[in-house]
Amino acid sequence: MKQTGLLSGVKVLDLTRVLAGPYCGMMLADMGADVIKIEMPGRGDDARRNAPIVHGESAYFMNLNRNKRGMTLNLKNEKGKMIFRKLIERSDIVLENYRPGVMEKLGLGYEELRKINPAIVYGAVSGFGHYGPYSQRAGYDIIGQAMSGLMSTTGWPDTPPTRTGTAISDVMGGASCCIGVLAAYVNRLKTGVGDKVDVSLVDSMVSSLEIINMIYLCTGRVPSRIGNRYEAIYPYDSFHAKDGMVIIACGNDKLYNILKEKLKMPELQDEKFATNVDRVRNHAPLKEIIERWTKDKNIDDIVEELLAAGIPASPVNTIDRVARDPHIAVAREMFVDLEHPVAGKMKVTGNQLKFTNNKIKIDTPAPLLGQHTEEILKEELGIAGEEYKGMKAEGIF
Repeated sequence: MKQTGLLSGVKVLDLTRVLAGPYCGMMLADMGADVIKIEMPGRGDDARRNAPIVHGESAYFMNLNRNKRGMTLNLKNEKGKMIFRKLIERSDIVLENYRPGVMEKLGLGYEELRKINPAIVYGAVSGFGHYGPYSQRAGYDIIGQAMSGLMSTTGWPDTPPTRTGTAISDVMGGASCCIGVLAAYVNRLKTGVGDKVDVSLVDSMVSSLEIINMIYLCTGRVPSRIGNRYEAIYPYDSFHAKDGMVIIACGNDKLYNILKEKLKMPELQDEKFATNVDRVRNHAPLKEIIERWTKDKNIDDIVEELLAAGIPASPVNTIDRVARDPHIAVAREMFVDLEHPVAGKMKVTGNQLKFTNNKIKIDTPAPLLGQHTEEILKEELGIAGEEYKGMKAEGIF
């Protein structure tokens, strides 16, 4: 499979499973790296069994592993380890998301791999990182959301702490690992020396909480659940419409004054809404006033009117609306058609990165389990024919 794109020529060994690590590998593959997904023979990535299932294949897996080649390799077998070490000699980046210490027990941790290839960039994603008192705890997305404090601030004042609808700590962990390994790779181009990138799901989420952290660090107040409004600005919230909900985002006094002129409601002139600080303090009565205007109108009519007046607004879209949106789905190509050998014609989520001179291509479906094993071994290590068949019979592939 000929690779093109910004990372063309970069070789990545992807040992990761489920979401955070595969997301990192997916981004590298979308940008043109030759990402070889290595899975356990016979079983593969646990995500291969995650719903939704299309003709026996997991759409969950197919989305996160497009543009990659796939091989199986038994890393508990000494010959399997030998093959992996030989692949390391020829690779630039290796990704793993095992619990800290697992790769070391296999004799394949960073310190061992750098002896083989001092230039190797080693990206590791785990729940709590490779050092610290919690490093051996299992890490899952919901734990990242809970431990970081995100869940404590998500939801409404009268509801329990709430997980976000997507696995955001896994996604943030994967994106953070991608940034880290690319920075280490750039440094390796300058120095010839690789590095280990240690990414924690919890750290990634703590970093993402921006103003939530600063409120406590600077004032001592513990932020709580406040629904869809924002701590620092108002009106910057969701409002009920006749057929759903709409967002109005007045990020400064100028925009609020435009809103006042547009709505022509005398109550909005009240001094208690004069400045942004006042509006944040008096958000509840202000929301009630604005909803008197929005509640009998359709979402799309509200958005059209407000945008025409220069006020930032949007629908609170359901996913079906997103999937047919002319900007998101068509112009920005955030849903891409693929042909999978088993699942058939399908769509996957597009890549959020857009480059002027190097268009990202998503044109290769996720590999079937072990689909490219023989191809990769022949191409990289010259293992083919009877030698390959014999090793396969031994359970190495």
